[in-house]
Amino acid sequence: MAGCILNDMSSDPLYRLLAWLSPAYPVGAFSYSHGVETAVEEGFIKDRASLVAWLESVLERGTGLVDGALFAAAWRAVEGADWATFDATAERAAAWRGTSEMALESRQQGGSFLSITRTAWPHPALDAAHERTGGELALPVAVALAAAAHGIALESALGGYLHAFTANLISAAVRTVPLGQTDGQRALAALEPAVRRTAAAAMAAASLDDIGTATPLLDWCSLRHETQYTRLFRS
Repeated sequence: MAGCILNDMSSDPLYRLLAWLSPAYPVGAFSYSHGVETAVEEGFIKDRASLVAWLESVLERGTGLVDGALFAAAWRAVEGADWATFDATAERAAAWRGTSEMALESRQQGGSFLSITRTAWPHPALDAAHERTGGELALPVAVALAAAAHGIALESALGGYLHAFTANLISAAVRTVPLGQTDGQRALAALEPAVRRTAAAAMAAASLDDIGTATPLLDWCSLRHETQYTRLFRS
């Protein structure tokens, strides 16, 4: 725990993690589909099997891996009180988005997460980061900051973050395909191995320079969504 001032360890880290990653945490996640809405519109996602295949790609070769690596780098920087590295990671996270909607999605949720968490679960490290960044952080960096500051282990925090990311995109598909709630849960169960592999790959990355994406269709869907005629979601 070199240099990181943690909260009273009598507190329950699991309780905090579950609160922060709950759909009820008011960061506006429900209003974003991360390109799923357009993927449904274009017929790329039309049932549970195609949804699982789409999200496996997003997780292991797209945003999941990138955000996971950013999360791990930010968590380790906070844990080691290496604020220069944390700020550099936050800057890279802000730029590491292929489209304006993807950038908005991460920035808006991250800023909301930081603001709410500073109020409900205060910590000096959160206040200091807010001061340095003007309250603008990409979501994976903001959650990693809170997790490390409050003494939540990296593996648990990152696994929870990727689970919440996946569950939110499944929720978007349930509403737009549409899929039944049971198929939604079956999709989430089927994606457990992909979430696990993504978390392991993100934590094992030697450097953020080793991480990249291979999901051009995801970026195309996000670009297409910007001019889609009817939309339920902001991305």
